[in-house]
Amino acid sequence: MNTYTINIQPTTNSDIVKFEANQFLTRHESFEFGNIEEAAKSPLAQQLFHLPFVKTVYLAQNFIAIEKYSIVEWADVQEEVAEQIKDYLNEGGSILKAETEVASKLVPVTVYAESTPNPSVMKFVANKKLVLAAAEFKSIDTTANAPLVRQLFNFPFVREVFIDENYISINKYDIAEWNDITNDLREFIRNYLQEDKEVLTNESVKEKKSEISAEAREPKVLDEISQQVVDILEEYIRPAVQSDGGNIVFDSYNAQTKTVKVILQGACSGCPSSTATLKSGIETMMRDLLKGHVDYIEAING
Repeated sequence: MNTYTINIQPTTNSDIVKFEANQFLTRHESFEFGNIEEAAKSPLAQQLFHLPFVKTVYLAQNFIAIEKYSIVEWADVQEEVAEQIKDYLNEGGSILKAETEVASKLVPVTVYAESTPNPSVMKFVANKKLVLAAAEFKSIDTTANAPLVRQLFNFPFVREVFIDENYISINKYDIAEWNDITNDLREFIRNYLQEDKEVLTNESVKEKKSEISAEAREPKVLDEISQQVVDILEEYIRPAVQSDGGNIVFDSYNAQTKTVKVILQGACSGCPSSTATLKSGIETMMRDLLKGHVDYIEAING
């Protein structure tokens, strides 16, 4: 049995706090409950309404957001609320009643294909969250906890698969042209998701989330320049890279050679233009923002 963990996330509204889970809570729909009666379809939400300061409960795919009354401050109660949610889930408490889960499966799923700067990679974007953390698969041997990816590798032209948030990037062999296979892949992915099958098993979701948690803790022990490199990657570079169906991950920083090493994933891995992007874009930005500390950017896998 997988163990739930809860991460507290403040929002721009001081009365609302998000409690993010390391596993999916619902598959498709989101819910808003204004009182305990409205929450009849969610035993979890009903439990939360027993707290006197709870005004509204929002239930989404991987988080619960709670709006409070002004009688308390979140700083005084949020840890206890997070612990209560975690204990409830780990004790096997029901999130949604069975009939609600069945109804949610009827929500239509749409998938569209989007080209990337890498001619070998196509990005397939869904209208729902697919995973809680990025995952890359280089071969079918790595798909024990990824049933959708395992089935994608059954297509003879699929070379690698990268999944993040609400999209799947597929790297193909040259034996097929995108014009001939895009619609088949799009329909296969859409039908798979429509049937509410798991993209990654809970074990895999837990593993990937744990990796992210470890990665999130790691910068605390990095040297000052490495931390600044990570911050620049997160704020300025990764969003653009993700929009192209890829990902970039910090690997290391060498102060003597003033070199930053990164790992490219998804559409960025093996992309003909990735070297030019690293040199003309990312390297230039790092030099400008970290003058005297960074001269070179190197992709250890591209």
